[in-house]
Amino acid sequence: MLPIFEDHLFAQGYFVAEDSAADVERAEAVAAALALLWHYARIRIIACPELADAHMLKVAQRNLGLNVPEAFYQGFPNSVRDLDPTLRLADQLLHYFRTYCLGDFSRTGHSVFEARYERLAFAEDVKPKEFAIITPAKADELLKNTMEGFLSSTRPLNASSQELLEAYVASNPEFLVERCACKDTAIRIILNTGNLNFTRFIGLSDVIRLVEWLHELRYQEQKLVYSEFHPGLSILEYAPVSQMKKLNLHNRDRKLIIAVIDQLFERGRVDIDTCLEKKRVWNGLLHHLHYQPKCACAQEFCEIIRGKDRRSVYSAMERCLAVGDVRGATDALLKAKGPGAVLRHLDHLLSRIDATQNPAQVEADVDYVLAACNSRNRLILVQLLLKYGVLADYYYNQKARTFVFVRLGQLVKHHESEEECSGCKSLLPRDRAKHVSRWVREQLERICHGTLGRVYVADNLHRFAVPLQEGASMGGFGTLPRGTRIPIPEGKKVRAFTYWEKVDDIDLSCFALSDHGHKIEFSWRTMAIEDSRAILYSGDQTSGYDGGSEYFDVDFKAFVREFGNEYDYLVFCNNVYSSKTFDQCVCRAGYMLRDSLDSGEVYEPSTVQSSFVVNCASRAAYLFALDLHDPAFVWLNLGEHSMQNIAGEGDVSFLLRYMHQTDIFNVRDFAVMLASEVVTTPEEADVVFADASAEELGLHEGQELIRPNNTARLLELLNA
Repeated sequence: MLPIFEDHLFAQGYFVAEDSAADVERAEAVAAALALLWHYARIRIIACPELADAHMLKVAQRNLGLNVPEAFYQGFPNSVRDLDPTLRLADQLLHYFRTYCLGDFSRTGHSVFEARYERLAFAEDVKPKEFAIITPAKADELLKNTMEGFLSSTRPLNASSQELLEAYVASNPEFLVERCACKDTAIRIILNTGNLNFTRFIGLSDVIRLVEWLHELRYQEQKLVYSEFHPGLSILEYAPVSQMKKLNLHNRDRKLIIAVIDQLFERGRVDIDTCLEKKRVWNGLLHHLHYQPKCACAQEFCEIIRGKDRRSVYSAMERCLAVGDVRGATDALLKAKGPGAVLRHLDHLLSRIDATQNPAQVEADVDYVLAACNSRNRLILVQLLLKYGVLADYYYNQKARTFVFVRLGQLVKHHESEEECSGCKSLLPRDRAKHVSRWVREQLERICHGTLGRVYVADNLHRFAVPLQEGASMGGFGTLPRGTRIPIPEGKKVRAFTYWEKVDDIDLSCFALSDHGHKIEFSWRTMAIEDSRAILYSGDQTSGYDGGSEYFDVDFKAFVREFGNEYDYLVFCNNVYSSKTFDQCVCRAGYMLRDSLDSGEVYEPSTVQSSFVVNCASRAAYLFALDLHDPAFVWLNLGEHSMQNIAGEGDVSFLLRYMHQTDIFNVRDFAVMLASEVVTTPEEADVVFADASAEELGLHEGQELIRPNNTARLLELLNA
């Protein structure tokens, strides 16, 4: 089995046996394998332990870390506590002089002022990680179900899931792909594998999206080359695909685009009206490709695009809105684009309703627009529920709003300017937003009810978020949907970590953030100023291709005593300081829960709660946050569209919207909506939602278990 499949199953809590049956003669090897897994990472096998083998240790080490580089302070944190901040700064300056001034990255950097230290043996009571061993046949079944879940999602996949899907399709030619609900997913498969069979899931208008992906890939290449040969100089701003004269595509890119266009004409997937919405862009693209039509349909399309026809649904909608005809605008959008388009433009339509009318007429107009949103797309409805629910208060409390969205696999944020704030017309009155929120929840409950029959839901699932827009996230052991809150046990200390290879320097930074958006930075830049025993930093290590690592230790009680009146959260992020992006190096990040920070090694795999791959095509990533007043670990897991190589620049208050997302909607709410009947014990259920194994729950054959980390199955249910 390919390592990528083993790693995915490991993240789900499974090892795959090399043999489907136990062999009595290998009993000693089985015992040794079980002992090694326990010694290395406190991994306990709760199903089929007789199938254990030595290869499973390699899988665990690949995911949890093997020979992780030492920290800058080898005795961290004991040797750092009493080190004067001035000496810490001198340490770093000497290290920077050797690496950046002398260009010496040949050896791992360590402190020159660190006192002698002696580590205690690791002897903490660690909660075991429970895994099951499954047969290859069962593994194939799980992988197939996962791929079907990914293909049913109407939202783009993250880089890890996309890579997994492409590997599965390539290595299993017998796997018949009958549906690919997200056009971005199909486009990325076409680009990355050249598989033109996936053109049957896109239309001609989606070619512009394909070109955007190609353009972004080439632009990233250009930026990295520019930054390598012009260090310290700013890079030209990204040229949008609408400026086709600035396209920088290779000849092979042009050939691929032409082949896709020809395939779409052959398949009859030509949506001319939608293409006319981007008439100027299409004109530029056809000119750039020197496109020659090969059939009558293609000839007709080229003539229309190059002609004077300017049909557009959105122009018809705007003409209606200009004269105050919201109902006419709704009808135009509904007729041409369907209820999903009305849902996507809900703010735009509802905000244009004349509030000076009598209240009964305003409510009638609101209900008219909502009636057109007769969509059965659960995922869109959940997104709207979050938008118009309690999170709406976030927007009303801001003088200038920050909008975030996922574009080409990365988080993009836009902060309103003063001019945009003064001209804003789309902010709904509070009462109208609450009316929409109630309607969305009722609609969602109606279309979900009875989907899964008799359902048991574990109590703690109210802390888990549902996967919505995970396209900018990253995958690996312990990852969960953005906004998920994991309680931190009383007395435990948190060690955040990152380690890397194939790049000179990656920085782990931390911000204390208040509910009002105020922040204070803790990083290599502030270590001589923000001196605190409540949060200790391991030092900024640069070490070249041998790899490096950085850590933060947080003592919750001490930090709350020192900063609790001013700040509410700690936010951790990664930045690539060198002239590369995360997807061009090897980087992992995560956190450990420790009893004693000085016990054992700095990196103890048995205490690791999460170790995920940071592989976004940028230099900036938000990792996770810690809630200081309700001790919990909050998943962020966002790759930002940015070449910013140091943290601390720009506004990060937009992250506040994720801190209490589960208060509005969570896995428990979703599971209850899907049930025809909610039962009180797992034995009675057809489907069980729980953060536990089937063995722990005592499930029998025929019962389905859905765990909160089963993203593919949750996506399938959200997109049913």
